[in-house]
Amino acid sequence: MNSVTSRSDLKDFQRQMAEMVFRPLTPDWKMQKKTADGRATRQVAESFIKPNDRLSAFERLEIYNRCYWFRVLDSLYDDFPGLLAILGNRKFLKLANAYLARHPSASFTLRNLGSRLESFLAEEPQWLAPRKEMAMDMVRFEWAQILAFDGPARPPISADDILDLPPDKLHVSLQPYLSLLELEHAVDDFLIAIKKQEASSLRGDTSNTSNITPGETVPRKRIRLPKREKIRIAVHRHDNMLYYKRLEPAEFTLLQALNRGIPIEQACAAAISAHSGADIDWPAQIKSWFSNWSSLGWIVTPEASSSAP
Repeated sequence: MNSVTSRSDLKDFQRQMAEMVFRPLTPDWKMQKKTADGRATRQVAESFIKPNDRLSAFERLEIYNRCYWFRVLDSLYDDFPGLLAILGNRKFLKLANAYLARHPSASFTLRNLGSRLESFLAEEPQWLAPRKEMAMDMVRFEWAQILAFDGPARPPISADDILDLPPDKLHVSLQPYLSLLELEHAVDDFLIAIKKQEASSLRGDTSNTSNITPGETVPRKRIRLPKREKIRIAVHRHDNMLYYKRLEPAEFTLLQALNRGIPIEQACAAAISAHSGADIDWPAQIKSWFSNWSSLGWIVTPEASSSAP
């Protein structure tokens, strides 16, 4: 067994430990017998882990391997219940294992675990078959909620910020935690139904889940999948609570333009032009929208938004 006597040795030990811990488990939730390069896992474990009077080096390493995978799989199950409901448990577990094998946890917080899920699925959409478009809508929607829950916030814009600016020079932006999504399925209604079901059955489930491993769920009545419906939605928070709000097409267009830094006057003109066929009292409607957005704290100065990390 090699000893750690330098920073270089410590780095090598950490790398080797991570490689072994991040290796996917077998179907029966055990550590794999072989490493990725075909070596016996038992021999590799013995090269850097001491056995004790109760556990072999392999068994000690397996504890860490299993704990890691149980924790990260549980985190994905918690963060993406809508995707789980669309795919079903078996397909979701296969997807989760493939994703985590490609993108293991790389942050001190599990909040970031699903940050690369959308890009991963864009490259490997086969994991979502046969509901690729619906499932991708849900991934985007659920990740937006994670961003909204604890994303950075900026002070809302005040009258002093815009007092002396001419209309054609007035720029505003949106809170960095706010996401604007254009989706092809009513995933918001579907997720509400999922969470209502979870809340209503939580008390009964708690007494039955003490021995459940990742991938196992308590059977529940299946909820009808989200219908195809183009929706435009803002995912945000208010008073430290998570919300999502459907937007009118013109409202969505205007918010997108503002968030791109287009001056308010030009953004309003672009929205009116893009939706010229709509029966809208534009002055009254735009005033109402801005009043609502301001009350929710969405509007910030571009300078504040551009300084977001």
